[in-house]
Amino acid sequence: MFNQHLSRLAGLVLVASALMPAPASADALKDEIAPTGKLRVAIAISPAGGAFWSTRNEAGGYAGVPVDLGREMAAQLGVPVEYVAYQNSGQIADAVATGAWDVSFLPKDREREARMSFGPVYNVSDETYIVKAGSLATNFATLDQPGVKVAAVNNTTTMRGAIAHLKNARVTGYQTYDQIFALLKNGEIDAFALSRDQLNAMATKIPGTRVLDQTFRQAITAVAVPLNRPLALAFVTKFMTEATANGTLRKVYDDNGLKDAPIRVK
Repeated sequence: MFNQHLSRLAGLVLVASALMPAPASADALKDEIAPTGKLRVAIAISPAGGAFWSTRNEAGGYAGVPVDLGREMAAQLGVPVEYVAYQNSGQIADAVATGAWDVSFLPKDREREARMSFGPVYNVSDETYIVKAGSLATNFATLDQPGVKVAAVNNTTTMRGAIAHLKNARVTGYQTYDQIFALLKNGEIDAFALSRDQLNAMATKIPGTRVLDQTFRQAITAVAVPLNRPLALAFVTKFMTEATANGTLRKVYDDNGLKDAPIRVK
């Protein structure tokens, strides 16, 4: 009787296995997510660091949350990692159409969702403005005045958000964080739109500047792959879900100076 039950159970398992779709082979996944034989991870470079930005060290290497996540992802795939550096997230988004990178970690909005596929969000940050030393602006209403010059990193979700938010002040895009930092320090612009954590760090380096208390939008940063790569999207989604659950993401934050930063998923 017992043996008959085992035989029947084994038969059911075989039937169920036959009906289930076969998982994608490792080779098929690698061909899609790393077609050059390397996992090319697109990163944006600035001194700011944080959950999105990466930094370049004196030896020419890279550090940052996206750098570490990309390295871990490549290790799981069993392929080398290669970092493709850009000046900002807008350049990363533009480069997706050229096939220059395989995976990235960047802020998303509707414009970008039409150009690439996003997996889980791993960071949510508040965006506001820092005003130059001596500015009389104390809130959004006093900042949003004709003749006020506000800078943002060009072609980014933050820039599009600031343009939508400010009705009177003029928002101008610049290619690099460093360029805007210098303009603000020299008093050549009135304000800079960016995430609050980045601006708080900037305020400590430019005496007299002030970060406004209000928030005009929340930026959500997520893992991304080029469009029409379903195996790649499934892999990065699983990777980020597990990294959040098993503590890998927390460790990556801590290793990059973000011990006090909460992991805010959405």
